[in-house]
Order: sequence, then C-alpha cells, then structure tokens
Amino acid sequence: MFKIGYLSGWWLRLLAIFAVIFGLATIKAGGSVLFGDGEARQAAGAYLPFVVWFNFIAGFGYIIGGIGLFQRKTWSVLVSASLAIGTLGTFAFFLIHLFSGGAYETRTVLAMSLRSTVWIVATVTAWRLIRIPGRRFAGLSS
Repeated sequence: MFKIGYLSGWWLRLLAIFAVIFGLATIKAGGSVLFGDGEARQAAGAYLPFVVWFNFIAGFGYIIGGIGLFQRKTWSVLVSASLAIGTLGTFAFFLIHLFSGGAYETRTVLAMSLRSTVWIVATVTAWRLIRIPGRRFAGLSS
C-alpha cells in the first residue's frame, strides 16, 4: 500500500508536469495568434487581444510555477495563487465583454474555465502539500 506522503508527492509532480506542458501549449497557441500570420489570427475567430496577451504571458508563469511545484518550492504556492487570481480577473473582464454583447468564441469560455480550474486546484494542492516553514495561516493550515 502507498503511503499518503508518496501519493501526495506523486500528485504534485503530475500537476507540475501538466502545468509545464500546459504552459508550453499556451505560449505556442497565443504566440501564433499574436505574432503569426493572418491565417492564425483568422482561425482564432472573435478573440479578445487582452485575453490572448494575458494567456500568452501567463504561459511563462505556468512553466515557472510547474517547475516550482515539481521541486516543492514554497514560492510555487504564491506563483500558483497569482496565476489563479490573474486568470480569474481576466476571465471576469472577458465575461463583462461577453454580457455586454461583445463578440466572442465559445472555446474562450471553455479555455478560461479550464485555466481557472487548473490554477485553483494547483493553488489548493500546493497550499496543502508544500509546507511553508514557520508559517501558519488562519483557518487554512492543517
């Protein structure tokens, strides 16, 4: 039988690897729309530049956060939380645009939902599995 510590380490590493791969894919996709030919932009449909720019830049944070999670660095908790908050904020502005009648792609709603979920899960997982020495946070420590 596996020990809880082993399972938590395995889960954190799997999450970290996913974050790095997700980051590389995000940079590639965003970069092709932002810097690629007109064909890539046209294929993107009714995209919002601020969402694409945020996701492109955040892709680098995904890689950094993933590396930190893999190495169980305490700073990866803050990187994960920052990515979750930034993604949720960008998603909120996107939703304001959407409900104001602006053009959008359904895949953007799905993608931002996925990104938000990934970084909320990463933050909670990192918070619980990576101990910050000498720190106890009210109501959130185990």
